[in-house]
Amino acid sequence: MPGNAERPAPRTEGEVLPGGTALRPHAEDAFAHELAALAAADDRPRPERWRLSPWAVATYLLGGTLPDGTVITPKYVGPRRIVEVAVATLATDRALLLLGVPGTAKTWVSEHLAAAVSGDSTLLVQGTAGTPEEAIRYGWDYARLLAHGPSRDALVPGPVLRAMAHGTTARVEELTRIPTDVQDSLITVLSEKTLPIPELGEEVQAVRGFNLIATANDRDRGVNDLSSALRRRFNTVVLPLPETAEAEVEIVTRRVEQLGHSLDLPATPDASDEIRRVVTVFRELRDGVTADGRTRLKSPSGTLSTAEAISVVTGGLALASHFGDGVLRPGDVAAGVLGAVVRDPAADRVVWQEYLETVVRERDGWKDFYRACREVSA
Repeated sequence: MPGNAERPAPRTEGEVLPGGTALRPHAEDAFAHELAALAAADDRPRPERWRLSPWAVATYLLGGTLPDGTVITPKYVGPRRIVEVAVATLATDRALLLLGVPGTAKTWVSEHLAAAVSGDSTLLVQGTAGTPEEAIRYGWDYARLLAHGPSRDALVPGPVLRAMAHGTTARVEELTRIPTDVQDSLITVLSEKTLPIPELGEEVQAVRGFNLIATANDRDRGVNDLSSALRRRFNTVVLPLPETAEAEVEIVTRRVEQLGHSLDLPATPDASDEIRRVVTVFRELRDGVTADGRTRLKSPSGTLSTAEAISVVTGGLALASHFGDGVLRPGDVAAGVLGAVVRDPAADRVVWQEYLETVVRERDGWKDFYRACREVSA
């Protein structure tokens, strides 16, 4: 029937084998208690089919304490206005593009926005160089197609079509990695809020509540520029790298704690010294200058993002827990730092050796870190 597609079956939690636990639960599952508490306390107007009001969505992302004492943990540490603009965009008919260099929490923010707005972050198109147009629009059950010809029963809706029919939020990750001609299949969806199905002589019209969040970066390798026609369909919000070292340390500490809990890593004593050291190294090499502003540095080819710092510290905690005494030490993070910095074996190794000898070697309290880095760099 022309108009709206059949309503898809409600989403259930991802299937896990008996006795198993999801390695990384979806945001709406991992933070279900916070979402429920916000919904119960939320007395503000909600756009149609939104689970929470825009104010409550922003509170879910930024954190806070509810009147009943429930603590909402921050999911994003950064300027409040960025989150407010992103949420306000989703309350309009404009799609949202989260733009930033790798490691600025674009995917993390996208997932949590969808979870808070629609209660479902799984309507996802993962962008790659091989993403076909069918992944964005729809495909076919070829057994039924060959047996009975084009029909609604043979149609396999993609995440975007399902979100349109359901009035929920779809996500497109790494939009700039998708070939340009495939990207442009979104133009009609975003401008006309309809998706034609010419094989059936029908169209799917978006139900109120539908919107789309895309993430992209224009700095990494292998990206495809967005056409001006497609970019105009988005309201772009740029997610910056953390402004201060303190903010970045807070982000890394919080995420490492969450990951350690989900991976069942044994609790370790305070790891703040090594976290701060990793963040300092990454920020100085990323910015091309030491924290005191006295020494100019060459920057390596990698991005040295907050996400990479989280990975280095988490790997170090695993080493300390399983092969050490449970205390995070310089030797546990040195190899991870080396791997993050030296991506180009020739050019980056020169940058790293110069940084080690001119900055790390001379810094008070960093002798153990210098020796550990020299050992893994040999």
